[in-house]
Amino acid sequence: MKLSAQMTMVIGAIFAVICFVVAIRGFMALGEITDPQVASDTQGFSLFWAFLGAVGATFSGVSWWIARTEKGDRG
Repeated sequence: MKLSAQMTMVIGAIFAVICFVVAIRGFMALGEITDPQVASDTQGFSLFWAFLGAVGATFSGVSWWIARTEKGDRG
């Protein structure tokens, strides 16, 4: 299955937004957690989702760059 650069860009951007939303919700919940172990786990979980969002945003940016620099139709 082939994905176009534009489709990869859109999928990467949607994935990044979803991951960043999950990460932000986790970071916002840290203020309400009283148990230090649970707070540490929540912070790690949120950082993991922020990392996934960064990966999605990177792939989306690379796909955008590929789509812009592509020279004609190679087929």
